[in-house]
Amino acid sequence: MKNKKSYTVEEATKLMENFCAYQERCHKEVDQKLYDLQMIPEAREKIMLHLLQHNFLNEERFSKAFARGKFSIKNWGRIKIVNELKFRNISSYNIKTALSEIDDQDYLETLQKIAEKKWVLIKEPNAFKKRGKLLTYLSSKGYESELIFKVAKGLI
Repeated sequence: MKNKKSYTVEEATKLMENFCAYQERCHKEVDQKLYDLQMIPEAREKIMLHLLQHNFLNEERFSKAFARGKFSIKNWGRIKIVNELKFRNISSYNIKTALSEIDDQDYLETLQKIAEKKWVLIKEPNAFKKRGKLLTYLSSKGYESELIFKVAKGLI
């Protein structure tokens, strides 16, 4: 078993500042990283407080960036975004704020676009099965079923 390097609170704080500056992080990720660095609970608390006070860590900013990024880059739907934010222990207020970052018109256009793209790619001669595969795919992307049905209806 190899020995892990141990860090002073100052070293760990610097490390975590860089970790948070690289990309937006949530409290859970930062706490896990500190745990992985084998920092004692008191040190973890002190470092978290420092990161919050110096605005390296901001849950609202994280959730907004997360929602924007997952929607625009990965084309995730609201359901999947909400579930991922809940998994990261983000407050319902911040989840609501994050979802407000997604424009309703863009949301519907994106859903339509990925549905049309996927429809062409599904190699299924039976139209009923093809529709089923499309619904499953869009559902796995985290889109609401009523929107999925509306879009699918327009493609058949």
